Amino acid sequence: MRDSHPPVEPRRRTIAHRLTIGLLWTVLTPLLILPIVAIFVFAGRGGWTSFWSTILLPEAQFALRLSLWIALWTSLANAVLGTFTAYVLSKHRFVGRGPLSILVNLPVAIPTVVMGTSLILLWGPIGLLGRYLVPLGFRPIFAPFGVFLAHVLVTFPYMLGAVKPVLDELEITYEEAAYTMGAGRFSTFLHVMLPALKGGLFSGTLLTFAHSLGEFGATAMVSGNLRMKTQTAPLFIFAQFEAGQIETANAVAAVLAVLSFSIFLFLLRFTSRPAREGP
Repeated sequence: MRDSHPPVEPRRRTIAHRLTIGLLWTVLTPLLILPIVAIFVFAGRGGWTSFWSTILLPEAQFALRLSLWIALWTSLANAVLGTFTAYVLSKHRFVGRGPLSILVNLPVAIPTVVMGTSLILLWGPIGLLGRYLVPLGFRPIFAPFGVFLAHVLVTFPYMLGAVKPVLDELEITYEEAAYTMGAGRFSTFLHVMLPALKGGLFSGTLLTFAHSLGEFGATAMVSGNLRMKTQTAPLFIFAQFEAGQIETANAVAAVLAVLSFSIFLFLLRFTSRPAREGP
């Protein structure tokens, strides 16, 4: 006679599974999900008309455009600089390589406000270099170029972290074959390494763009938060909160949230695609 009751062990696994998933939702809902929902709730309190009128304010438009342009140029600059640095650190052995590898990743560990302060102490009117350059008319601090420098510095490790592991895993035999056929270092990099780096470059560029779009600490230090001059979208949001304009701040915050979510959704879909099988 067969026992009609299901085994105890699968039932226990099912209960543990449900409890685990329930605990995850319980923790993440107030920590991550509800704060994001709150942004859109406050942004849309006045209706679509109020939301769009806020987005079309000249100050909001300028802040969003500046953030997008800075993020774009930061991504392009780090795509070149980060890839070059990753190539040197991965393919060359030299004295000081270890300490340099640590230094280029420091912006991830150091607060961005500290990074912004370091730029002021270097490029500012009383800085190590600024005291000589400012009299010549070069004033990067409290100007858009200073914001660009801060974003490049803060987001640099993201591009490096996306590209260097790919170079480390790239088999040396491909390079040796190219050298044997008479190709130089630049041709080898262009035709052998660069195609293999497409995924890392794409991921690093999107990560750099997203982090630059929301960068606040270093930007607040080097920009001076000058309205219609150096005020990026995160600084605009902060200024509106300080002025008590909650709906205005959340309208711009909602735009940044949608942009960042779209970037990371696209990145996740790209990185989760199965690799194409060879012939």
